[in-house]
Amino acid sequence: MAATPISLAPLRRSLEGIVAAVLATRDRAGTPNISMISQVHYVDDQHVALSYQFFNKTRRNLLETRLASVEVADPLTNATHRLTLEYLETQSAGPVFEEMRAKLAGIASHTGMAGVFRLLGADIFRVTDIEAVPSHLLPEPTNPRDPLKALRLSSARLRSCSDLTALFDATVDCLTGQFGVEHCMILMLDPDAERFFTLVSRGYAASGIGSEILLGEGIIGVAARERVPIRINHMTADYRYGAAIRESVIGSGIEWQAATEIPFPGLDSPSSQLAIPIMVQDKVFGVLFVESEQPMRFWHDDEDAMAVLADVLGACISSLSDCEVDIPEVETERAPPPIARSVTVRHFTRDDSVFLDHDYLIKGVAGAILWLLLRQHATTGRTEFTTRELRLDSTLRLPQHSENLDARLVLLRNRLNERSAPIRLEKSGRGKLRLCVAGGVTLESVGAETPLSV
Repeated sequence: MAATPISLAPLRRSLEGIVAAVLATRDRAGTPNISMISQVHYVDDQHVALSYQFFNKTRRNLLETRLASVEVADPLTNATHRLTLEYLETQSAGPVFEEMRAKLAGIASHTGMAGVFRLLGADIFRVTDIEAVPSHLLPEPTNPRDPLKALRLSSARLRSCSDLTALFDATVDCLTGQFGVEHCMILMLDPDAERFFTLVSRGYAASGIGSEILLGEGIIGVAARERVPIRINHMTADYRYGAAIRESVIGSGIEWQAATEIPFPGLDSPSSQLAIPIMVQDKVFGVLFVESEQPMRFWHDDEDAMAVLADVLGACISSLSDCEVDIPEVETERAPPPIARSVTVRHFTRDDSVFLDHDYLIKGVAGAILWLLLRQHATTGRTEFTTRELRLDSTLRLPQHSENLDARLVLLRNRLNERSAPIRLEKSGRGKLRLCVAGGVTLESVGAETPLSV
């Protein structure tokens, strides 16, 4: 009779790093060595990764015999299992290593060992046997949330959206309403600047729309760079986002950086975080990010469900992106009416930053778009534009894919609406947009042009 295939799926909760694991190795002479280990990380149903932090007796034994066993326990039921392992390789970069490094930072902070634990590598093992160990079992807790049901209802709503604004709003609404997440956001990647801009958020005192995170920075940047979900269930200073000015932001001069800084809306003391890349046509569009002040808030089934939701979101983004052909006009989407007042719009060519009077509004491609529309309005009186002409305008330096333009227009509309500006940008049909200006507007391109009046 064929042997039952090895499957780690039922043990995934035991591989969260919440309960320390016990690792046993031996040297060539058969002398055993027992040690505690910070992480036994789930790779797939037949493989785990162990944290390589020190070169010690355990490490020497592994390199000599390539054999080990590790005992893991379920943090909720105390069900205990012993895994027989065969060492395959050590990875010091890549998705598995980054996932483990992020989790280790959380474990270290939780146990008061921050600055002591440092991941040198991820030791990859094949699991050759799984043995149940007698233990005092606790009843399986009931889960008040059903991630699969939440995913089904959320996917149906996302697929019913007719534009990107509605799609992004529906996604964060579903995360809060269906998944019970209190704090979440969607960020869009600007691949040229290698940074993310916050498109929409829920649950924070300030929305943070337009705030920035660098590619590779924190859990959001690492998840995007490695194209893999990153989940942390303990508070960690290493992966905390505060409202302070980012010292690592690409730019010139601290004063300028402060002037164009929008505080990131992340929690000051998160205990659980999950970041999932949003892929569109095999490219990273952005990141779906959720967090909580509650430890162990997100389990692997939450991660699985939200990863599928991110896939659905990516597919919807692709399908809703405007085509370069004329499409009959649909029902007009109206922005809140602008409040009439005079304003000076200042444009800085160094990074396409745009200020309303002395207050920062937006930068990058979104800033370049707004400046282009306002200049054309000032010189010709135009108020109606098409996404096709914007996409073909080489001065905007748009990335290749159309969803990048559409998402930047969402970002720009949201920032104008949030600032109660006397300028509005609204969608007037498929592939069409309308510039609404109330009051007098003076345009200034710093150091480049003579001011224009609208």
